[in-house]
Amino acid sequence: MRDFDILYLSIICGLALTACGKAKACATVTFDGLPFTVCEATAPSEIKFFLKNQTGEIYGSFDAVKATLKASDQRLVFAMNGGMYHESRNPVGLYVENGVQASKLNRNQGPGNFHLLPNGVFWIGQDSSGVMTADDFANTFAEDFGANGVKYATQSGPMLVIETKLHPAFREDSKSLRIRNGVGQTSQGQIFFVKSELPVNFHTFARVFRDELKTPNALFLDGTVSKLYSDDLGRNDTGQDMGPIIGVIEVVP
Repeated sequence: MRDFDILYLSIICGLALTACGKAKACATVTFDGLPFTVCEATAPSEIKFFLKNQTGEIYGSFDAVKATLKASDQRLVFAMNGGMYHESRNPVGLYVENGVQASKLNRNQGPGNFHLLPNGVFWIGQDSSGVMTADDFANTFAEDFGANGVKYATQSGPMLVIETKLHPAFREDSKSLRIRNGVGQTSQGQIFFVKSELPVNFHTFARVFRDELKTPNALFLDGTVSKLYSDDLGRNDTGQDMGPIIGVIEVVP
């Protein structure tokens, strides 16, 4: 059994609360000889998005999110940056938080990874969630996303995996190597967040989701500015301020 398989099983056993016993929410795993950190959310209701605090200031860091949660007796279990953003740190594409749409779906042509079509949306409802192309999202939900049960949504690009197929632009021999992070969901509803710990190309990063985590759809969240917070691992990546942040939380007993 490969190192990835052993750690993957420890994640599944722990977070599914099976007889295997409880494990950490995040674990460092190996795929194609490269290290990745994989975190799993056990239910959509545990996931929250963070962009601006109550005074309208952009959080920008995990510490700022932690401070807000602590004031309401909540703990940040793990988090990562959650989508591409402008210099102002406002989202490039669709962003919905607590049912309120802060920016619109962006299906324009353009340069850069965001516009390497198809791009996609990661969304959270009350009891459901999904990763889908921007076009599929637009066809599934009307413009009033909040009224259609979308509590959180972030748009980024490109899609990594589309209905079990890698994005058609990805090449195995690509020399474009970056630290990358993304999100995917299995057909059973398991939500996996992944961050590469060394620079990788899109082809390798996408195969982690498709071939090992078995997510039929997965979305690239960001590269270069890819950060992770994990309370279990004692990790809190710092540096350049972020735009949207996706976090998994729990109430402190």
